[in-house]
Formats: sequence, structure tokens, C-alpha cells
Amino acid sequence: MISYVQKSKQLVLACFLLLLASPAIHAFTPAPLGLGAILFRPVGMNTKPSLGDENLLVEAADFFTDAFWAGKVGGGVKELLDFQRKTISKQQVSEFRRRYGAKKSKNDGDRRSELLLTKNGSGELMGCAGLEVDRIPATSLTDSRTMTYAPLMSNLAVGKKFRRRGIAEELVKKAEELARKEWGCEECYLYVEKRNAPAIKLYKKLGYKNVWEDANARTLIPNETGGLQNAGTVIVCMKKKLSNGLFSF
Repeated sequence: MISYVQKSKQLVLACFLLLLASPAIHAFTPAPLGLGAILFRPVGMNTKPSLGDENLLVEAADFFTDAFWAGKVGGGVKELLDFQRKTISKQQVSEFRRRYGAKKSKNDGDRRSELLLTKNGSGELMGCAGLEVDRIPATSLTDSRTMTYAPLMSNLAVGKKFRRRGIAEELVKKAEELARKEWGCEECYLYVEKRNAPAIKLYKKLGYKNVWEDANARTLIPNETGGLQNAGTVIVCMKKKLSNGLFSF
């Protein structure tokens, strides 16, 4: 029988390997837009950059653990076990610090990056999304050839009780504004799991087009025993041109 300590070590290793192997894969489960997004828009909703603030990154990582990992698209448990949640949250904090923190590495060329946070009028965190200039591979996540370097949107998550209220659309809009107005970029890319149909529907509605699909991608899904199951998935790379409006190709 695997002990609690052994299981915890295995979970830490699995999380660490996932974050290293696929640092830019999208992490979100946004709901499709509808009438509720207009009628039930949260009062006082505002989206601001974290600016590498340590407290905000920790808050976002804790939020992301529940918003993304619990009930992850593609299967998995609806609620994380206590030690499972603590382990994943700890690794998520490290990942957010590495990618969006004030002391992020400057050794990889263009390191423009930001984590956007959407809160309501009471200061409650409702959603988050990351944006960073990164290498976009030509045909798949493992392709060594580079198609371009451009803003890549990732880690978009909306809290369960705030879905279908226009928050995902708000985050995408703010990320695009950051890329275009502050960074001077004309395109924005994202990765999303093909089985996340609501997310793909939303992105297409916002003007994103498919670029390529990677049928050999891998993902992790929390299981009922407290571990993480390594499973196959299909990742879709999507792109939107920002300079010519909503429906540009």
C-alpha cells in the first residue's frame, strides 16, 4: 500500500514535471457567452495587472487551483482532497512566480509577461489570465521549428460561481488590449484542449482561428485517490490578428 508521504511526493513530482513540460498550455474552463453575461455582469467588475506583486500571485495561484484543477475539463474529481489541493497550490505559486513575478528570468530574450486579475466590487477574485511573449512552434508543442514569437494567452480561469457572466470575455479583451496597445503586437495566440468545446466556441466568437492541432499532447487529471493521472489530449493552437478588428484572419 502506498503511504500518505509517498503519495504526496509522487503528486509533487507530477505537478513539477507538468509545469516544466508544458508551461504555456491553456488552463481554463470558461463558459459560453449568453444573455446571462449581460444581465448578470458582476457589479463593480474590474480587471487589473498583478505587476508581479507577490501577494496577488499567491492569491491567484490559490484561486486557480480550485477554478481549474477541481473539475478539470476531460475528467477528474470535482473536489480536491486537502493534501492534493495544498500540493497543487504550492506548485502553482512557484509557476506564477516564475512566469509573472518581479524577479522572472531575463535569460530567454523577450520576457514581457503579465497576469491579469478580474475582481468584483467587493474585491473577490473572479478570474485570471496570463499573457507573455513566447515562442510559437510551427506545427505542434514539440516542434523545434519556430513559427513566430508573439503574445501567448494562457492560464485563463473563471471561478465556478462566476461563470456565464462575461468574465472570460472581459479577460480576453484586456489581454488583447495589453498586447496591442502596450506591447505593440498585432497578433495573439492561445492553446486550448480540443475537448473544451465551450472555450473553443467562445474564442471563435471573439475572432480566433485554428492554426494547428497537436494530437500527441499530454495533460494531468486529478483522481479520487489523491494523485494525478497522465492522459492524452489534443491541443488546438488558435490565433487572432489584433490590428484589423474582431473578425480578421
